Amino acid sequence: MVRPSRAPLGALAVGTFLVVSIIGATDSQASCGSANCFLITGTQEVMNNPGEVTLDFSFRYIPQDKMLSGTKGVDEVLVPKVDFENQTIEPDHHSEISTQNLLFNATFGIGITKRVSMGIELPLFQDRQHEHIDDFGTPDAEFTNGDGTTGFGDVRISARVAVVTGIKNLLIISEGMKFPTGPYKLLDTEGDINEPTIQPGTGSWDPYIQVYYDHQVVPNRWDYFLSGAYTWRTENPLNYDFGNQTLLNAGFRFSPNNRLVLSLQLNGQFSPHDFYLDQMVASTGSYQVALTPGLLVTGASGFGFYTYVAVPVYQDVNEAQLAARTAFELGISMTF
Repeated sequence: MVRPSRAPLGALAVGTFLVVSIIGATDSQASCGSANCFLITGTQEVMNNPGEVTLDFSFRYIPQDKMLSGTKGVDEVLVPKVDFENQTIEPDHHSEISTQNLLFNATFGIGITKRVSMGIELPLFQDRQHEHIDDFGTPDAEFTNGDGTTGFGDVRISARVAVVTGIKNLLIISEGMKFPTGPYKLLDTEGDINEPTIQPGTGSWDPYIQVYYDHQVVPNRWDYFLSGAYTWRTENPLNYDFGNQTLLNAGFRFSPNNRLVLSLQLNGQFSPHDFYLDQMVASTGSYQVALTPGLLVTGASGFGFYTYVAVPVYQDVNEAQLAARTAFELGISMTF
């Protein structure tokens, strides 16, 4: 792999940038509580040597039941319904209670040259268990927990170039595309197209770009990194346009030996409102920051295990929304 050194710390530094764009990812916090979070593992995509392959499997749990209006806690979250059948937006249609997100991903990376790698992310299974009160404030108000969704998500493919490599400095620029492979027209319990932010896929083709810089303060022991990613979200065939997404990240890592890497990262995710038929959709878009401690353990055979915890430290949502609480990720990786 292209890295400042061959120790696990260098590998993690290289990989961090790609994961920043992929998991954070992905969906903005919005009506009906869609979430992928923006955790960083540093193993899911790496800069491989020519012909070298990395496989990674991860499981994420993201509980989303924190009720916010802006930055303040509230007792009720009223959100609109996007009525695709009648091409309207119904304000304050239902009251959100919770969404429990269970996500299982696989990623594959392969080295093309010493400075170029390709990667693909496969969202193998997404399970969003959702609860809300439908037709809130009317005689027909009814609690339902049957409007969650499950399924395969949107595939992402990226090409990454190591522009600068050295003992202490590393700069990677990457470009990629999210493909509309996941279903985005699943029906709710009333037989209507479900809310777009809770669907497994978005239905849109979304290009993204990423820049990552890492500096080894003490090679193989201490390093810090800065990274940024931007995703252009396009309108899908239902005329729904998710807001563009910005990810900013900074952190440091410490490797006490050649098998263990400890990290502490500050991760920011920012997105504006969504739009439907050129109308702003309320209760979409947010500003969020999480503090993410984690560890990565690697073996001589190229096998690795990691665990990360994303603790929200700042959340500012547009209008009223469900916000995520502490999220967890576990994963394994193999390089051969």
